[in-house]
Amino acid sequence: MRYRHCIFDLYGTLVDIHTDERSPRLWVRMAEEYRRNGALYRPGELRDAYFRLVNGLERDAPRQGDAHEAHPEIQIEQVFQRLYQEKGAAADRELAVRTGLTFRRRSTEYLRLYPGAAELLGGLRARGCGVWLLSNAQAVFTRWELKRLGLDGLFDGVYLSSDYGCKKPDPRFFRALLEENAIPPDRAVMVGNDGRCDIEGARAVGLSTLYIRSNLSPDEPFPQADDVLEGMDLKKALRILTWERPSKA
Repeated sequence: MRYRHCIFDLYGTLVDIHTDERSPRLWVRMAEEYRRNGALYRPGELRDAYFRLVNGLERDAPRQGDAHEAHPEIQIEQVFQRLYQEKGAAADRELAVRTGLTFRRRSTEYLRLYPGAAELLGGLRARGCGVWLLSNAQAVFTRWELKRLGLDGLFDGVYLSSDYGCKKPDPRFFRALLEENAIPPDRAVMVGNDGRCDIEGARAVGLSTLYIRSNLSPDEPFPQADDVLEGMDLKKALRILTWERPSKA
């Protein structure tokens, strides 16, 4: 095996997703959801309050070190809970999480695995490779989506930014995974579709890197990764990660 551990980004690397949080229809439905639970909002009012709270929490999130290098993360369920509280409605965390899941389902236009994603993870595990997830993601959304896609049993560990208060490319997020699992950086590779968050962040902590250009990649030059796939090809990614090469026809 080329690597002892493979660390994966999720959205844009293994999972193709499209959400629309600005859809008028979404906010009509969410206003109905809040009304059923005792909080009266007009759809546009609810939308504006949601983005105001998200922006405020992101702005006020605690930072460590130089603000240009620290990348704080919020917990989105706090937003849904505060939206109830601003209208004087009682809301515990359970209701906030349930409302968040409703929001995610109704704002998602599609959610699907890229072809070969499950086979890639399973193939690595069959070869004795540690398989890890390191994603800038909200746990209340992503843990449900992992189960829905059948991925929840394919990782040795799942690291989501909302659980750690920081996100890629912050070195603290990468180091949390490495240190908690005693993984030497020189035996591991980061696989992702974002040059800054995945590749630059991983290189900063000594990880090897595989960049995959996908439909969700930022509009950016190809990064300085150890290996680069110019398009989504997870069968080829497995060969790269395991040193296997295609046989000559």
